[in-house]
Amino acid sequence: MPALTPPVRAVLLDMDGTLVNSDAVVERCWRRWAERNGLDADEAMKTVHGRQGHLTMALLLPDRPMEQNLAENRQMLAEETADTDGVVEVPGARRLVEALAGLPHALVTSADEALARVRMAAAGVPLPPLMITAEQVGASKPDPEGFLKAAAELRVAPADCLVLEDSEAGISAARAAGMPVLGIGPRAAAHRPDFFVNDLTGVTVTADPTGRLTVRLP
Repeated sequence: MPALTPPVRAVLLDMDGTLVNSDAVVERCWRRWAERNGLDADEAMKTVHGRQGHLTMALLLPDRPMEQNLAENRQMLAEETADTDGVVEVPGARRLVEALAGLPHALVTSADEALARVRMAAAGVPLPPLMITAEQVGASKPDPEGFLKAAAELRVAPADCLVLEDSEAGISAARAAGMPVLGIGPRAAAHRPDFFVNDLTGVTVTADPTGRLTVRLP
């Protein structure tokens, strides 16, 4: 029988790795950056997912001035926004977001708004009406600020939000916000989310007359 998550009142969706598979672009851009900075690209790729770029740079090059990280992150965002080759939908993402239309939900991403719009369009996944992007928070995942801001704007208690995430940083942020987590894909599996699916194929959401949402897993 399919599993059910606990009833919630809102669904909060990460983007990269959760709704959109952008791994090809991320690999190209961040491997080039790692090589320019004399880093092992394979090791660097273990850190890049889920965070804003300047914080990834700070973790990988802790002695470097943050001003340089911020400048290079602006360059990185421009490169990633211009490159949509290989950006595709995570299976089932479009259907799930369409099913959430009219129900409380939000996109909560470490990408800036321009990159989020480009990647969602490239993957053919509709944009939720509420987007919490990098410009709207002072602290990136694994800080819970983005998820808490989304809950506040939806007027839903944090414990009544279900987060869909793929990365260690995102799962940690959801936990810090006091929200249950549905992990998506192989990166998520290693971080013991409350629930797990390989992709969004067969994931459905229904609302009862009181507005409680139930997410059914295949």
